[in-house]
Amino acid sequence: MALRHALLAALLDRELSGYQLSKLFDLAASSFWHASSQQLYAELAKLEADGLLTGHEVVQHGRPNKRVFALTDTGRDELARFTAAPTKPISIRDDLIVKAYAEHAADPSVLIKQLDERLTQARAKDEFLQAQLTRLRDGLSEQEYLATAENIGPYLAGTRGRMYLKDEISWCEWAAEVLRGRC
Repeated sequence: MALRHALLAALLDRELSGYQLSKLFDLAASSFWHASSQQLYAELAKLEADGLLTGHEVVQHGRPNKRVFALTDTGRDELARFTAAPTKPISIRDDLIVKAYAEHAADPSVLIKQLDERLTQARAKDEFLQAQLTRLRDGLSEQEYLATAENIGPYLAGTRGRMYLKDEISWCEWAAEVLRGRC
């Protein structure tokens, strides 16, 4: 998957500014995709040049104007092509897991601190995603929402993100506890 597909998916049902996309990737999408603001803006420019999205300026009073982006029909076609293509196996590249693997070469207190920091981040992201999922349901039960909502894609992705984060939380708690028991 390329960043372009993650951006196209984020713009599927609404126009967003580069700033809004950056915040979305920092919080909601970070459980399945990481990208810096610079990467996002560079990719938005490429997508617009390729005709996959269009951007226009929105005049704001009391704040700088902003540029918002929306999918074009060509962008929707590209997203449909991407969703129909075979899915690659998952791969995890996580420096904290490598550090845990090399625990015998590490200062245990530093590794425990990093695990605790990751735990705090994962809990905050999980709380954010839970709030987003509740907002999407708009008072409906999950079952009602999934049966009646027009677009359940963001809910499916957010739920997967929460499942991933719950596993991350469990692992960080467990690994830190193991290391504390060895100190």
